[in-house]
Order: sequence, then structure tokens, then C-alpha cells
Amino acid sequence: MSEVEQDLDIAIGHYAELLASNLHAQRAAHFPPDAKKVMRSLTSGEAAELLGVDHTYLRKLHREGKILDVETTAGSHRRYSLDDIWEIRQTLEGNAKKSGTYVPGRRDGDELQVISVVNFKGGSGKTTTSAHLAQRLALKGYRVLAIDLDPQASFSALHGIQPELDLMEGGTLYDAVRYDDPVPIAEVIRKTYIRGLDLIPGNLELMEFEHETPAAIQRGGAKAFFARVHDALDSVEANYDVVVIDCPPQLGFLTMSALSASSGVLVTVHPQMLDLMSMSQFLRMTADLLGVIRDAGANLRFDWLRFLPTRYKVGDAPQTEVIAFIRGLFGRSVLTNHMVESTAISDAGLTKQTLYEADKKDFTRQTFDRAIESMNAVNDEIAEIIQNTWGRNGKKA
Repeated sequence: MSEVEQDLDIAIGHYAELLASNLHAQRAAHFPPDAKKVMRSLTSGEAAELLGVDHTYLRKLHREGKILDVETTAGSHRRYSLDDIWEIRQTLEGNAKKSGTYVPGRRDGDELQVISVVNFKGGSGKTTTSAHLAQRLALKGYRVLAIDLDPQASFSALHGIQPELDLMEGGTLYDAVRYDDPVPIAEVIRKTYIRGLDLIPGNLELMEFEHETPAAIQRGGAKAFFARVHDALDSVEANYDVVVIDCPPQLGFLTMSALSASSGVLVTVHPQMLDLMSMSQFLRMTADLLGVIRDAGANLRFDWLRFLPTRYKVGDAPQTEVIAFIRGLFGRSVLTNHMVESTAISDAGLTKQTLYEADKKDFTRQTFDRAIESMNAVNDEIAEIIQNTWGRNGKKA
């Protein structure tokens, strides 16, 4: 190794340690070692929206004693925990004339929905999309399992897990899909601070799957890898309505195995021409590789595939043209709604929060309202697709 190469090696190692230690210090400042992230309480307006009822009707139910009482502030405003929402949802469902009115999850005969969120190029809003989708579905009453399949583990960090500190002894999906002595997937599932949302975090250990799979294919053929995520999920599928997988921004064995397990695929698209060119290559490569594993026996029957325009700047003419372009090509496969680019999303991310966790009062009201309305519209459209997949009209999703 030359002196220059050695110096570069040392420098990179130094910067890695420096960054890790400072991230740890920042985390300790926001979240002390003995603290865990918690979800803030919700206003009565937020509670009514999640339950799908009118605000005045919710007050009436409280007044008549038909639902449990909740905490009130000094100003006599009700505040709801996620446990409160869950209890009220169950009560309303028990008294509803139609099954599934307030609890929108699976019924007998409904298949588990496994949604892979994918993009070949970083910066497309893939993790932001995955996190908000998983949380919104849980808040609306679905039983959700989120899987961070990206070795960079941004999804995990957003949920209060720092991989280099909290996953020193494993605990990722790799443990359940590894080729030598895998553990039951239930052993790597963690409860989160959001009722109804469980998580399998990620870290760099996931790269081991990429390194070990070529040898496994030589030993047992392509079947050695493409069914591993699907088979791992089989043992817990009855516990969930939806699985959301944040895939890595590359077309490796992890992504292929996730796609082989998926019933739905969501492709994030940053509406710029360079990103569109990158996506063209991604789709071509994906089709070729999926064709290979289909020939090897993979079951690649998707219920749906959609494209989601992300980081859309409202009023940006070139981006609007790009969205119109892909909508003209792909038609109804492009979601009607798109995720706007907003400082509210990035500002919330600075403290490892989503829009659903952040307190509205910490933002400019108009900015926050526009961002949350956009996010809800996207996620509720996906929820409607899920409902339609189960043979329902989706109006309550």
C-alpha cells in the first residue's frame, strides 16, 4: 500500500470515528441513554381524523359516556394517547353495523400485504416515504411491520435506533435470512413507540447477505436466496395486516428477495429528467433480473405497482411537466397524489421525527399544513389500494 493510500485509509477511519462519536453525543443530548422515543399526545381534531369521525361526534360520544374518558389540559381540551385511540377504535368497531368500519385491517381470507418501497437512486425520498407510510397505516388502525433493509439504516435512526450503538450484536433481518443458522424472525422484531407499528431495524450487517449469496447460489441455485424474505415472514404473517420494506438504493440480492416477497411495489420518483433517466435504467435492470429468478421458480405475482412522485416543488413548471410525462406513459400506475418537498419534513428529520411525531406548533402553520395534507393524501391513497386489493371499496381506508 502506498503512503497516499495509507493516509487516505487512516483519514477515512478518522472521519468515521469522529462522525460516529458526535452523532452519539447529539443523540445523548436529544435522547439520554435511559430514554426512549415516545409519541406525543394528539388533539381531539387529530383523534377524530384518525378514527374517521366528525369532531363534534367524538365530543358527543365522550359526553354520553360511550367511549373512555381521556386526559384533559388545564384549558379543558382533550388529549389522546395512541393507546386511547386504539381503545376507542375497538369500542366503535364493536358497535358498528358494518365490520371493518373502524378497524380496517385483514379479515378472513385477506392476504398479508407486503409493500416494497424501491428506487435505484438515492435522494428520491424513499426512506421518508416508507416511514410516513408505515406510521400512517398504524395510526389508522392497521397492524404494521416495518423492515429496514437498507444497510445505511436511516429508517431505523428515524425511529430512535442508532445502529452502531444499539445493534452491536445483530438484530436485523440478516439474522433471519442468513444461510447458516438463521433465527426465527420474531426474535428480531421490536415494538416501537407507535401503537400497532413493529420494526426490524437495519445496519451494515445486512451487506453480509450480499456477500454470502453468490456462494449460496453456487451450492443450491437461485432458489437459495429469492424466497428467504418470504419464508421468514411466513411465521409471523398472521400478526400483521401490512409489511412495509424500505429497500436499499441498489439492485442487489436483498432487493430481489424483498421484491419476491412483495404483493405491492411502490417506486419513488424525483420528478427531474436526470432522475427519470436513472429510473429507466433501474426498471430495465429490474425486469431482466426478475426474469432470471422467475425462470428459477420465483413467484412474482404482484397485486399492484405504483409510481410516486416525491420532493415535488409546488408550482415548479419543469417538475410538473415531468410528472405529466410519466403520467402519460404509465397512466393509472402513477399515484394521483404526490409528496411535496417541504422544509417541515426536513426540519422534523433534524430531530429524528416524522411529520406525524412532530408538534405542529414548532412549524410555520401554512408550511406544516401543506406538508401533512400532502403526506396524508399519498398514504391514504395507498391504503385505498390495499383495501381494493382485499376486495373492498376503500372508502374507509
